Amino acid sequence: MSTILAIDPGNTESAYALIGPECRPLYHEKIPNDELLRGLQRAAIGTAADHVAIEMIASYGMPVGADVFETCVWIGRFAEAIEHRTGIAPDLIKRHPVKLHHCHSSKAKDSNITRALVDRFAHGQPNYGKGTKAAPGWFHGFKEDVWQAYALAVYVADNIPTALTTPTPDPVPAAAPSAAAGTARPDQGLF
Repeated sequence: MSTILAIDPGNTESAYALIGPECRPLYHEKIPNDELLRGLQRAAIGTAADHVAIEMIASYGMPVGADVFETCVWIGRFAEAIEHRTGIAPDLIKRHPVKLHHCHSSKAKDSNITRALVDRFAHGQPNYGKGTKAAPGWFHGFKEDVWQAYALAVYVADNIPTALTTPTPDPVPAAAPSAAAGTARPDQGLF
C-alpha cells in the first residue's frame, strides 16, 4: 500500500494527515511541533509514508510577525528530519495551488476547502462527513488544521501520479480495528 503524509505547519502546533489509496485518511491529528518532530525522527511517522509534503510559507507582500518566522523554522526542521530519516526531501508546496486545485479560486478560505473536500468524499453525509462515534464517517475526528493537511495530501495524490501507486517496501501495519465500528481509528494518530 502506498501512502502520503502531508503537514500543515504552525509556530507551536502542526497538523498532519496520512492518507492511503483512494485518499482514505489513515491517521491525522494536530500536535505540538516538538512531538511531531520526534515522530518524524522515529519510525512512527518518519518512514510510514511513501511520499511527504509540507505546506510552505508564501510571501504576498504584506508585513508578517514572529509567528510566521517561527513556522518557517519548524518547516525546515521537519524537512530535515524527513530527509535524514528517508533520504528523500519532502515536497514544499505553497497554499495557492492547493486552493486552486480544490476550489478553482485563489480567494478560497479554509471553510471553502473543507466544503470542497466534503462534497468530493462525503457528499450528502451529515456533519461534514464526520459521522458519529458509533458509525464513523470518512472525516471522523477531523478538526482545525487537520482539514488543511488533508487537503494538501489530496492535492499531492491528484497531481503526482506515482504518489499513491509506488509500492511500499515495508508495509505499514494496519491500525487496530475500532471496537465500535470495526474500522481503523484515524483520529487516534500515529503516537
